Amino acid sequence: MRMKRVAAVAMMASLALSAAACGKEGTPAPSGGNASGGAQGDTCTTSGATFTPKGDANVAGSPTFDKIKSSGKVTVGVKFDQPNLGYKDAQGKRCGFDIEIAQYVASTLGVDPAKIEYKEIASANRETAIKGGEIDYYVGTYSITDKRKNDISFAGPYFIAGQDLLVRKDETTITGKDTLKGKKVCSATGSTPIQKVRDEGLTEPENIVEFKTYSECVSQLLDKKVDAVTTDDAILKGYAAQNPDELKVAGQPFSTEKYGIGLPKDDKALRDYVNDQIEAAAKDGTWQKIYDGTLGKSGSAGSPPALERY
Repeated sequence: MRMKRVAAVAMMASLALSAAACGKEGTPAPSGGNASGGAQGDTCTTSGATFTPKGDANVAGSPTFDKIKSSGKVTVGVKFDQPNLGYKDAQGKRCGFDIEIAQYVASTLGVDPAKIEYKEIASANRETAIKGGEIDYYVGTYSITDKRKNDISFAGPYFIAGQDLLVRKDETTITGKDTLKGKKVCSATGSTPIQKVRDEGLTEPENIVEFKTYSECVSQLLDKKVDAVTTDDAILKGYAAQNPDELKVAGQPFSTEKYGIGLPKDDKALRDYVNDQIEAAAKDGTWQKIYDGTLGKSGSAGSPPALERY
């Protein structure tokens, strides 16, 4: 059993400091740069959702859509190291909630998801990649902030995350941030979540444990060397889904992170169109199907957030 648990955690060992405070500003990526991953045959759809390209897609006035239509493909910026959000499985296929949202959007634009070109864009380089036309849009736990909206635009939110706690399945005393006194809490070194724990005095300084990666924290949790791991609940749900018999998310978020699809700033036509498609997915059950087959495997319920149309 121990080997099985370690293998599950080790699969995400690349979840480095950059994923800490996912979606927070100024966060570097694990690779420190950009990387491409081919599209054809490289995705999996664990939710069972079907993404059939729309033959009548038309986004009048969108230069980004004109480029997509002309090339017959779409280039999407993603993460690769977040369990059940955006990651690579044992066969090297890209899977997860964000990956399926990216496929859904591509299909609404008339592009077969098999023709998506994925690019692993460092968190610190996301705005640059969008502004420079390196990618057509970005889907990867991308928090909507006023600062970022100076450079790009967002469609959404398509998901709302919040800092939460990952604990062992049999844990009954930790139910939220106000129950952490005397408990050992782990997160990535330099992360916003662990700083929040420290700044708010949620546990004693000697009980704050830091590692370079979240996978190390999860291993410590499974080994009963720490009592909780903290970061965005979307990431924690991914870890819980990997070990549903041993881990759970407390389910009491204590921050708000609105995830949006990053788009070129002046392409209002594309932004409005993608917003419409996000809204359609929420109404026809596509969003729920994607969630249930990815992040929902953690056992934590989820529902589509209200669209805000930035």
